[in-house]
Amino acid sequence: MPSSRKKPDSLLESLSEKLSKSSDLEQRSLCTAEHQVKLIYLKSVCDSATLNRFILTPFFETESEQSYENYIASFPGTTSSEDIKEILDYILQGRVGIVFNSGKIYLFEAVRVEAGPVQDAQTEVIVQGPSDSFNESLEVNMNLIRRRYQSHDLKVETTTVGNKSKTSVAIMYDQTRIDPDVLAEVKRRLEGIAIDILQAAAELDKYLSANKFRLFPTTIVTERPDRAVFNISEGKIVLLVDTAGYAVILPAIFNDFFTAMDDKLQVLPVGWFLKTIRYIGLIMTVTLPAFYVAFTSFNTEVWKVQIALLVSGSRATVPYPSFMEVILMLLMMEFLTEASLRLPKAIGPTATTVGGLILGTAATEAGLVSNIMIILVSAVAISNFVIPLNMMGFTIRVLKYGFIFLGTIYGLLGVVLGMVGVVMYLTGLRSFGKPYFRMFAVDRAKVSSSSKGERTDG
Repeated sequence: MPSSRKKPDSLLESLSEKLSKSSDLEQRSLCTAEHQVKLIYLKSVCDSATLNRFILTPFFETESEQSYENYIASFPGTTSSEDIKEILDYILQGRVGIVFNSGKIYLFEAVRVEAGPVQDAQTEVIVQGPSDSFNESLEVNMNLIRRRYQSHDLKVETTTVGNKSKTSVAIMYDQTRIDPDVLAEVKRRLEGIAIDILQAAAELDKYLSANKFRLFPTTIVTERPDRAVFNISEGKIVLLVDTAGYAVILPAIFNDFFTAMDDKLQVLPVGWFLKTIRYIGLIMTVTLPAFYVAFTSFNTEVWKVQIALLVSGSRATVPYPSFMEVILMLLMMEFLTEASLRLPKAIGPTATTVGGLILGTAATEAGLVSNIMIILVSAVAISNFVIPLNMMGFTIRVLKYGFIFLGTIYGLLGVVLGMVGVVMYLTGLRSFGKPYFRMFAVDRAKVSSSSKGERTDG
């Protein structure tokens, strides 16, 4: 809580005690014949060039302490405080404490931002359109959005999350298109996050969810500024996290995860064709392994005689049931996928490609798996990667094992019931009050009374 103004020595002593045993703590006294000030800052988070140019050099060029104080007070970004806790927080954020003989302290913004340049998107690659991506600097990310959305209706509110990290989170939205109930709900959930450290946008997404055990993502985590701008124009909210090269977009509907940013650049029939291909890939990834198990072990009468004989001949040397064959090969594919992500980039693609070829060929020749199984697993792996956003891709990778379980226990009936159950689950899901399974509707939120009364995501 606010305290009375302290003398300079007492103030510095209190700050030094709070920051004791910090090797990067720097305390200096600047003296001339006319005036004297004292500095306290952390050199690991302050920019030395800014310090020398805007603090040290002007000090020796001013004639009096009052002139220097007026200069510091009028500098953009400079604040003044008498609360020890607030002053300490500012110093930890990268500000320089300038203490005058009057006992007044100014916090000069000299934070050093270690962020790489704006680079091309790595996880959401498109064929046409802008290729830049967010980086670890909050200011740079806001600049990337404002360059594309030059409207005075675009508003930015900043808050902090994390008791220890004090991570800045920017809330960006168009005030003429945003649903005020959604905005209020987002602010309420941000205030209710009680964690010590926040370092990633995906981590923020996890804590914003009302249902911690949901299967499908209800927010979009993206690295593309153009996707963020497009969703702001549709009345959605974009959350930018400092030190994270990704943004969180909310609310999200199911169809958003199957939309690539270059779909809008295609002629309408081509765009619809590409989106149809993605939904076909979704259905193939989820159901193909389960259908294989169901048709092989339970419902063999569904196949024609020629296909049944082909499958039986292919599985003649396989020593275990079809569901074990499917799970074994899918797990091998999961191992290869994870290895391709974790191995060094120089050898990752080569190692996983060669490993997959050798593994598939050796398993087939040894009679451990059928040739048809190799084809099926390859089709499942390829169709899974047609989904533009990885968050949904991870969900689908897990979901197919549930369908395999149902196909193993109940056959074709279990697969059909599983599909019905997933559709029912999606129709009941909400993303910050918005229906999640509103497939092809544009969520252009307007300020209206009809938006009231919608329940939050469960």
